[in-house]
Amino acid sequence: MRALADFVMRGRLQATLAVVVAAALPMLFWVGAAAGALVLLRRGLSDALGVVLWALLPTLLWWHFGEPRPLLVLFGSLALAVVLRASVSWTRVLLASVVLGVLYGVVIDAVFGETVERNAAELLELMPQMLGDAYQQMGADDRARIGALLAPVLTGLMAALLQLLSLLCLLLGRYWQALLYNPGGFGREFRAIRLPAPLAVTLLVGVFLLPGLGIELAMLTPLCSVPLAFAGAALVHGLVAQQRLGRFWLVGMYVSLLLFMQLVYPLLVVLAVVDSLFDFRGRAGRDAPGPTDGEG
Repeated sequence: MRALADFVMRGRLQATLAVVVAAALPMLFWVGAAAGALVLLRRGLSDALGVVLWALLPTLLWWHFGEPRPLLVLFGSLALAVVLRASVSWTRVLLASVVLGVLYGVVIDAVFGETVERNAAELLELMPQMLGDAYQQMGADDRARIGALLAPVLTGLMAALLQLLSLLCLLLGRYWQALLYNPGGFGREFRAIRLPAPLAVTLLVGVFLLPGLGIELAMLTPLCSVPLAFAGAALVHGLVAQQRLGRFWLVGMYVSLLLFMQLVYPLLVVLAVVDSLFDFRGRAGRDAPGPTDGEG
């Protein structure tokens, strides 16, 4: 990874080559997005645009063949990198990611709305098998509401995956930046991420209450959960570092997240909200603050 980051930062030609080739290769578009974020974080928006504009060719080609992720994640990562470079605040980045997720949802609904509706209809047909007797005992109104919620929720889930992927690409670009110019700075920065209590509570309200206010607002539920889960992961990293626990705990968390996402993901969300109220890392003795610009 360091070798790739070093290659990207050698010059504009190398950066352009890395971004374009990664964007053109299946399943490697996220590497191109992270490389573009690295250039933007280090050299600014103008240099990054000179590099990324060439990546439009393969990403637009992927869009033509029905794969929107390379283009959306590339520009989403750059947008979040602009926020991070300007504000030097991961809290603002996480908040901006919700706005980005809404934009993703609008694009998905406008371009792939019919596909989402077909998937929702197919999922609705499977509901009796998935829910069993619970579905049979529901009234007609409840069944109709579930059917109406499926399409917005599916759109929100797709948008949330793109939102999360954009954040991870920015995270990788920031890691590369610190690796080259401030070793160890990224770890201190990431472990210090903690959402303010009003923001965390607002996001939690969005997760649980927005679907009840309107069918279309159900799309926002998964989008509001992403910053909380992100902050929850940062909390676990921070506590493991403070207590000098082994990497086993972090590996266990991520393996459990992959295998039991329906349990671990909500737990991270709850941990983030509770930490915003009680500041676990502060109570345990916060690490001495390090540089927050990724470079020192």
